[in-house]
This record gives sequence, C-alpha cells and structure tokens, in this order.
Amino acid sequence: MKFKEKTIESREIFKGKMINLRLDTVELPNGKISTREVVEHPGAVAVVALTSEEKVLLVRQYRKACEEELLEIPAGKLDPGEDPDDAAIRELEEETGYRAESLKKLVSCYTSPGFADEMVHIYLAENLTPTSQATDEDEFLSIHHFSWQEIIEMLKRGELKDAKTVTGLLMVMVQKGVEL
Repeated sequence: MKFKEKTIESREIFKGKMINLRLDTVELPNGKISTREVVEHPGAVAVVALTSEEKVLLVRQYRKACEEELLEIPAGKLDPGEDPDDAAIRELEEETGYRAESLKKLVSCYTSPGFADEMVHIYLAENLTPTSQATDEDEFLSIHHFSWQEIIEMLKRGELKDAKTVTGLLMVMVQKGVEL
C-alpha cells in the first residue's frame, strides 16, 4: 500500500515574513478526504561550533513561542536562494563572532514534519577564528562555552530542549567518539 496523500485543493491562509500557512484538502490512501494545515518555511541552518579547546559554543536566547530562554547551537533561516553552506558560515559569524576554517555538513532533517516543511541543515564548524558578532537588531543572545562533559550532563538533565541542538550535538558526539 502506498501512503501518499493526493492534494485536491490548496489554499493560502497566511503569508508572513518567516512562515506561510496553507490549508490543503487531501485524498487519503483509503480514498477518504481530510485536511492538512501546513506551515511553509524557507529552511534553516544550525552549527555545532567547537573551539580549539574542544569547547562547544551555545547561544542563550529567549524564544517567544516557548516563553523561555533556551540554550541552542547557533542557527538561522535561509534567505531566498541562499546556499545552506553560505548560510551556515554567515549565521555562525553573526551569532557568535567566530569564523570557521573547517565546515562539514552533518545532516539535513525536518524539524516538525507533522505540520511544517522546514528542513534544517546541521553543520560542524572547527578551527574557529574570532571576528566580530553582528546579531540582527531584534536578536538578543549571549554566547557560552561548554565542555563535552557539561553538554552530556545538560542532556541527561533535560536542559537542552531544542531539537536541532540535541540532534547536532549527538551527531558530533557519535562522530568524535565522545564517551557518555
């Protein structure tokens, strides 16, 4: 049995600066009709940045949707037509004030495929050189350095709640053989 849903009608509900919302009427694999609310997002990048001392850079910022401050790997949305590699370099420097000599793509994954089409491209950045931080005018964040042991403890305590951050950190931990 194929599980594809056939779109019968698609209607734009909202068009914003960061996201769009559409309502799709679909035919299900069993022939029944249903609706799907879909958030359209241009995609994003996220970067696990490691200092020469093997410290992980995380940014702390308030996230209105969650109504709390979160610790996250540096990240940001893609500009229209922007290459994810270029966006990763840009976001790392804007948010942390570091440029990476080495940038490696780790994975691309959907953030919330039940209702959004956002794909986040996660990178590992190493051999960092300090430059200058240049956050957006509506972006307020602080930069923090953590050892792998501190990261592991924060993960165990459930303090890192952002999916792209957890995914990126675990990908790097597996690749680098960080012991739990």
